[in-house]
Amino acid sequence: MRANFEELVKIMDILREKCPWDRQQTHKSLKKYLIEETYEVIEAIDENDYSKLKEELGDLLLQVVFHAKIAQERGAFDIYEVIYDICQKMKKRHTHVFGEDNFKTADEVLQNWDRIKSKEKEIKTVSEAMQSIPKHLPALMRSYKVQEKAAKVGFDWEDYKDALKKVYEELGEFEESLSKNSAHDKLEEELGDVLFAVVNVARFFNIDPEEALSKTIQKFITRFSYVEEQAEKQGKKLNEMTLKDMDKFWEEAKKI
Repeated sequence: MRANFEELVKIMDILREKCPWDRQQTHKSLKKYLIEETYEVIEAIDENDYSKLKEELGDLLLQVVFHAKIAQERGAFDIYEVIYDICQKMKKRHTHVFGEDNFKTADEVLQNWDRIKSKEKEIKTVSEAMQSIPKHLPALMRSYKVQEKAAKVGFDWEDYKDALKKVYEELGEFEESLSKNSAHDKLEEELGDVLFAVVNVARFFNIDPEEALSKTIQKFITRFSYVEEQAEKQGKKLNEMTLKDMDKFWEEAKKI
């Protein structure tokens, strides 16, 4: 298997030398592909499709090798340094496996991981821990993680009912801004508060808001497809139908 990995590294060397497209790429130009490949891996996992997962993991691995090759050309590091560093990190952060600590639960392992990570990155405050959460994460995911950091030091509602009340409170403030014809920036701020409050409710029930919203999006698409299909059967286009007519098919889709 090592020979196969060496072959992948060699192929990337050749591509960077001989392929015009590959030669033009930079860390920044490849960002979108890295994100795209990551989400395709996630999709394969959700579909429980191992054949697709194998392919998508390969595409993601290629992105890692690609970035490492560009870094190597700049004299920064190579793929083997990447592998070495992650091996050392895994050993260092799993002190219950490679050291003398004795943890029995997953929560204890995570707490130890956070302690070691904070020490490595010289994170001394909760605010610094929040700032360390990648800013390019999807906002729902990032807000969940920020709230988790706050909750760990007791800055949290006592139960979900208080969190739910906050959602209604923020909705009221958003509605008030609408009634006052507030500026776009103000509306954006108030709506952001609503979304942040909703994430807080999700956290109380260990619901991943990103996952929940993704499922709702797919549900919407499925139901909308039904509406469109029914319109076509009647020889109509959607823009020729009334909202009442479309809503009738929407209700049918919900029952299906």
